[in-house]
Amino acid sequence: MVVGLLALRRVCAAGRETVWLLDLDNTLHDASAQIMPRINVMMTRFVADKLGVDEARASEVRVEYWRRYGATLLGMVRHHGVDPAEFLAACHDFPDLHLIVRPDMRLIHALRRLPGRRVLLTNAPRHYASQVVRSLGIAPLIHEVVPIESMVYTGRWQPKPSRPMMRRLLARLRVPAARCVLVEDTAVNLHHARWLGVRTVLVTSMLRHALAHAPRHRVGRGRRIQHQVQSVASIKRVSIRVPSAGGAA
Repeated sequence: MVVGLLALRRVCAAGRETVWLLDLDNTLHDASAQIMPRINVMMTRFVADKLGVDEARASEVRVEYWRRYGATLLGMVRHHGVDPAEFLAACHDFPDLHLIVRPDMRLIHALRRLPGRRVLLTNAPRHYASQVVRSLGIAPLIHEVVPIESMVYTGRWQPKPSRPMMRRLLARLRVPAARCVLVEDTAVNLHHARWLGVRTVLVTSMLRHALAHAPRHRVGRGRRIQHQVQSVASIKRVSIRVPSAGGAA
């Protein structure tokens, strides 16, 4: 009986609390300097081995699939029938990750200030995401990790920016879209989430060079990107008004 009451309270509370959907790489930590270049190299080698092409052609295929599907994995599965588990393990192999990603006290304090549930939502695999979370020292502050392996429905992989995936996630979390805040470094993921009613925050500090050569994003009320911050720590200085249960989005 007590368990039933606690479950009911959690369901009821879900309609009132804020759920923070937090991206991982280049949002919670800087992956641009060491991690992403190594992932690109591992992916290129994997593609080259599977397709029997040189690394120059493999790099072209890797980028082409990333642009077309949002993840190289999807193109390799769809067109070449690769084993997703093999791909993810081979392309996220970091035995020295604890030397690259270190505890970040500023991030720890920032996450503690975010009220509600904190859910990691990443297109990275579970083993890698868990490693990074532990290395950053934020594992106790993350209520749930949703990796790319959790974005498979009826045999189809649907990572960010998939709207069907986001709908299913919101339904499973039992939270209205207007009470969720997606914190991301990738504008297209924010655009699709906002279309569903999710609140959006673009993090830019770890992508300064890329943003300098990209079109400026329109930010503000009524825009797909509602807020732009330099880091997760900057969210405390941004007024993110989430409606009360039953209120307007």
